[in-house]
Amino acid sequence: MKVAIIGAGKVGSVLGRLLVEHGETVSCVISRSIESARRAGKFLHCSHVSTSVESVSAETNLIFISTPHAAVQTVAQQLARVHHLNFKRLAVCHASGMLTAKALEAVHRCGATVFSFHPLQTFPRDFRPSDIIESARGIYYGVDGSPRAQRVAEQLATALGGTIIVIPPDLRAFYHAACVVASNHLTVMMAVLEEMFHMLRTKKKNFYPVFEPIITATLKNINATSPAHALSGPVSRGGADTVAEHFASIKQHAPELLPYFLRLTLETVRLATAKGSIDKVQTGALRDVVRAFSPSSSSIQELH
Repeated sequence: MKVAIIGAGKVGSVLGRLLVEHGETVSCVISRSIESARRAGKFLHCSHVSTSVESVSAETNLIFISTPHAAVQTVAQQLARVHHLNFKRLAVCHASGMLTAKALEAVHRCGATVFSFHPLQTFPRDFRPSDIIESARGIYYGVDGSPRAQRVAEQLATALGGTIIVIPPDLRAFYHAACVVASNHLTVMMAVLEEMFHMLRTKKKNFYPVFEPIITATLKNINATSPAHALSGPVSRGGADTVAEHFASIKQHAPELLPYFLRLTLETVRLATAKGSIDKVQTGALRDVVRAFSPSSSSIQELH
């Protein structure tokens, strides 16, 4: 496989490196600046770097577009004007979580096989590509495209040591929102935990080692069963009095966190109710506690 990578950021650099490790050839690296192209090229053992899509060689059989999603369609249109490419032997994919294969319509009309290929992993800007490599092994890729395109996507995922999941095009934005829950929302939750930990005034400076056992045990339990079966704590037991004490303490010591707790408690009540660990009376009592501390009842009404 001869791969041209367009977009020399974290995603292109990390996945390109995995392909190189697998024995594939990164034949060209293209970026908006020659500096970033050279930096990624060095990381990928590729000396052919450029700022122009015209530099993609005719021997290339896969073009991987890892630019920001706003640039994907423009790149596809530029590629469609590269006359030396044999599009009928060419596959083109992009790494956007939001966009479907439709964003590559310009090259599809030229005869290329097109698909979306979104790595279901986080690639933080503050980390170097070499720091992300290990976490990118064995991941899933959200894909859409024709049956032929899906087969090519599966071959690419195999070369990366990963697996594809096919996402219906009409659910692409919903899928990306789910990815945000898995990464961004989890990060925010940890930030809330960190803030609360510092308010405890313990001698420990780092919150994570303290809470890591309960975090990892919870994730292990979820993996072994389901979120509902792994649910524990006062809400799952119908402990309305305990929850009220939590809210009162948060309101006193960190009032800016109260809206977060109110909303997440409602979701916890919903899960516990669906699980069947609390009855209607307990559900009502817990919602009443949330209502008592909520400045607005609008968020409560929708769950009744």
